[in-house]
Amino acid sequence: MTASTPATPTTHTTAAAQATTTTPFTAAATDERLERVAAALKERNFDVEILDDASAARARVKDLIPAGSAVFTAASETLRLSGIDQDINAGGRYDSVKERGTAMDRATQMAEIWRMLACPDAVVGSVCAVTETGSLVAASASGSQLPAYAGAALRVVLVVGAQKVVPDLDTALRRVDEYCVPLEDERARQVYGVPSALNRLLVLNAEPRPGRVTVLLLREAIGF
Repeated sequence: MTASTPATPTTHTTAAAQATTTTPFTAAATDERLERVAAALKERNFDVEILDDASAARARVKDLIPAGSAVFTAASETLRLSGIDQDINAGGRYDSVKERGTAMDRATQMAEIWRMLACPDAVVGSVCAVTETGSLVAASASGSQLPAYAGAALRVVLVVGAQKVVPDLDTALRRVDEYCVPLEDERARQVYGVPSALNRLLVLNAEPRPGRVTVLLLREAIGF
C-alpha cells in the first residue's frame, strides 16, 4: 500500500499495536499449509517457489529479472526489510522506474509517470494476503502498483511472507482491513506525514498468461 490522504474520514480506528495483539494474522504458516497454497496457486497458472527466508528471495529476484530491465518496486515493507528495494533502486543493476519517476515533474509529466509505473519490464512487490484456495489480495491507497500487477507489466515477482497465508478470500479481506491498514496508516504518517487509506483492492484469482507471475512464498514471516 502507498500513502494518500483519504477522500473520506477513515473508519479504521484500531491502533496498529492493538491490531498486532488481537488478530491471528502474525503467525507463520506451517510447511503443510505453504505446500497447499503453492499447489492451489499453480493450478491457477501462477509460478510458485517456496523459499526459506527473505535472503533466499533476495538472491532469487536477481535470477528472475535480467540486468538492465526497467523495474518498478511497489511500496512494501517486505521489500524494504529484505533489502530487495535497495538492490533494485540503488544497486545499479536495473533501470529503476521509481527513481526515474521521482526525478520527473509531477505537475507536467504525471501521465508519463503513470505509464512508466503501469508498464515496466517487471514489477516486484508483495500482497496483503494469499489464500489456501489460490487467490492473491493486494491493497493500495494510490493504486500505483495495481495496473502492473493486474496485467500491464511483462513480469511480476511477488515476495510473500508466511504470515500472510489465510484460509479464504473473506479472511484475506479481513486481514487487509483489520491488520494491514492500521499498520500502513501508522507507517505512512511517520514516513510521508499523511494518513493512508484503503482506496483500492485487487484480487488476482488466476493468471491468464502462464509464466508472467512468480510468487516467492517464504517460510518466514516478514513485512505486514
